[in-house]
Amino acid sequence: MPRPLVRVAILVAVFATGAPLLAQSARPLNLGIGKLLVARKNEPDPTFATTVILLVRYEKDGTLGLVINRRTKVPIARALEGLSAAKQRSEPVYLGGPVERDTVFALLRANTMPDGPSHVSGKIYLATAKAHLEKALAGSTASDLRVYLGYSGWDKKQLENEVSAGVWDIVSDNADLAFDPEPDTLWSRLVAREDRQIARLRPPRFAFTFPSR
Repeated sequence: MPRPLVRVAILVAVFATGAPLLAQSARPLNLGIGKLLVARKNEPDPTFATTVILLVRYEKDGTLGLVINRRTKVPIARALEGLSAAKQRSEPVYLGGPVERDTVFALLRANTMPDGPSHVSGKIYLATAKAHLEKALAGSTASDLRVYLGYSGWDKKQLENEVSAGVWDIVSDNADLAFDPEPDTLWSRLVAREDRQIARLRPPRFAFTFPSR
């Protein structure tokens, strides 16, 4: 059994209803908080291959994101056994990234603005207090809360360089995909959607016939 997790950082997110159309880019200028990173099909690093990452902090000195499609088999109750509000939570935790996996983040979906978290983007908020996680665990349903172990981080200009090198595609206006009901297939569906968009942008091919003399 894993040891209790002692460091708690909480990401509280509130999403508007409805899924907007996919807006995809490969330009570093389109990076920002609330954007999604979709790993390219040829990504050789197994740490990030086939991942979808929600950017939760984007600053001059670095960037922080959460992998939203790597679900584990470890229930919240076991991972957070030091928190009383987690005792009855049987839904699995997610691997947010390779950095500091003894740190806990939580994504919360709510209809009203939560009290305490700092603003990230739109209706997304970031909190770092243990009390906020306890409150989320006690008051949210399984479909509106996801817990992550660790995070993904980049130093200054590192992520921009990776985007320029073709490692990531940037997806905007789809932060609600963090609560996609089928996270295990999220990456493949986003890649397939991108392929369809590219196909639609290609010029059509015409078959010409000529009259016989």
